[in-house]
Amino acid sequence: MLGPLDGIVVLDLTHVLAGPFATMVLSDMGAQVIKIEQPEIGDRARASGPFIDGESSYFMSINRGKLGITLDLSNARGKETFLQMVAKADVVIENLVPGAMKRLGLDYPVIKQHNSAIIYAAISGFGQNGPYSTKAALDVIVQGMAGVLSITGEPDGPPIRPGVSQGDITAGLFSIIGILAALQERNRSGLGQMVDISMLDCQVAILENAFTRYFTTGDVPKPLGTRHPVTAPFQAFQTSDGYITIALADGRKEKWPLLCSALDLIELIDDSRFNDGWVRSQQWDILEPILAEAIRKKTSQQWLTELEALAIPCGPVNTIEEASRNPQIHYRGMIKDIPHPRLGKVKMVDTPVKLSRTPGGAKRPSPDLGEHTAQVLKDMLGLNENEIVALRENMAI
Repeated sequence: MLGPLDGIVVLDLTHVLAGPFATMVLSDMGAQVIKIEQPEIGDRARASGPFIDGESSYFMSINRGKLGITLDLSNARGKETFLQMVAKADVVIENLVPGAMKRLGLDYPVIKQHNSAIIYAAISGFGQNGPYSTKAALDVIVQGMAGVLSITGEPDGPPIRPGVSQGDITAGLFSIIGILAALQERNRSGLGQMVDISMLDCQVAILENAFTRYFTTGDVPKPLGTRHPVTAPFQAFQTSDGYITIALADGRKEKWPLLCSALDLIELIDDSRFNDGWVRSQQWDILEPILAEAIRKKTSQQWLTELEALAIPCGPVNTIEEASRNPQIHYRGMIKDIPHPRLGKVKMVDTPVKLSRTPGGAKRPSPDLGEHTAQVLKDMLGLNENEIVALRENMAI
């Protein structure tokens, strides 16, 4: 069955994580993504472990479903071939340091001369303009600069990086939003445009109400562990054999008396110090030890059974191994076996976007370096075997 982006051709010049993640999702949604890599070198992620029989599982996890070709963009014939592909494509996406594509003679002003309808997406650490624009940046750098690390971790503790590459992944997701918005606008105007995505911008954008709280109160947000800054209880608690999460939002005020009853703390129900989530969050240094002591008396499963029976929002704190076996995750098809020509089957996390009529999802493994070069050049540009051989002899592919 065709995906929602069937017919959209994406020329993927990205490497490592932010860009490849974005193009993988576009591929999952049905776009034909052509991953273009430097001959003999390829994406640096191919050298990242852990490995399965010499294959990078890291690379496979963010490049599935793509067609892989090699093309040297610094080679005159390679550049000419790329621009011929641009004329037939819908999207070009790259995540190089600003200025790199201009030095190659392939920045957006050049690209759009060959295809005025092209969507050109550029992901970088700091965006295409501004005082930091030419600086390189990696995930932890932009998380630190945006303030994310300053509010992550335990109170009075050192800065803590979240356990995911949030700086890269959010930039990838926002680039998808920008590309889809530009494609939609193109339906009206017939014109393409540039999508400029800054990893730093994206980190600032997802900081929920941290900036708003600071602008409103003047108080600088600080790390709170697993707590929520404006309501309580809303965090992980230690049980007798592990951890669970409990989350009460202010809109569900009837849950507080139920929780107090379940914890055998009925004296707290009418205590004015704790009558709503915001007040409880302000008195948390008093309330947390009381709740923590009560919750440590039973196992995680005992608490989950009791609290779920009262419809109190709660859940386990799973390890990755436990999450990989979670029945809900499996029912939703989020863990998928992808056929691989040498490895048999490889387990991967599938796309979370579920569409009723044109479903997408992972279908093919990641490409070997240059695996589809001849196929793409034949199908897209109509080149014959002699022309492809000539490109190879000219070190263009």
